[in-house]
Amino acid sequence: MVTQELLQSMFDYHEDGYFIRKKTTSRLGKAGNVAGMLDKNVGYVRVGLAGKNWLLHRLIYMMHYGYMPDEVDHVNGNKLDNKIENLRAATKIENQRNRTSNSNNTSGHKNVSWSKCHKKWSVTLSYARKKNHIGYFEDVELADLVAQEARDKYHGRFARHF
Repeated sequence: MVTQELLQSMFDYHEDGYFIRKKTTSRLGKAGNVAGMLDKNVGYVRVGLAGKNWLLHRLIYMMHYGYMPDEVDHVNGNKLDNKIENLRAATKIENQRNRTSNSNNTSGHKNVSWSKCHKKWSVTLSYARKKNHIGYFEDVELADLVAQEARDKYHGRFARHF
């Protein structure tokens, strides 16, 4: 079990968002070294502790606040920016709202897609646990503005516009 006390006994938090080991725990985990390695499969830094690999941002949150929330969201969306001021507790849904555009987005605007049958730009947004159609628009820039307003309204502080 990882606790705030264990983390504080094992690591020093650096203001740039990483841990420095206080104790030598293995051949690679020597006192004074930066803790963790980038997991290229997921894009997050992982730290070995108590026989398990942990996501660094979750451990930093735990060290500062004393508990592990369901999700820890990176406010600016950068998975490697683990400064405590960039981390916040979130639900799974809130964390999903703060995602960037999907890689298959062809409009260049989040929540905006071309409707072939209507021959207009369509704005669709997920909220209240379902997909909601906001409207159709002739102009892609207007559709993007409407999508931004809808994200602000329904996603609040977890709205991400890119």
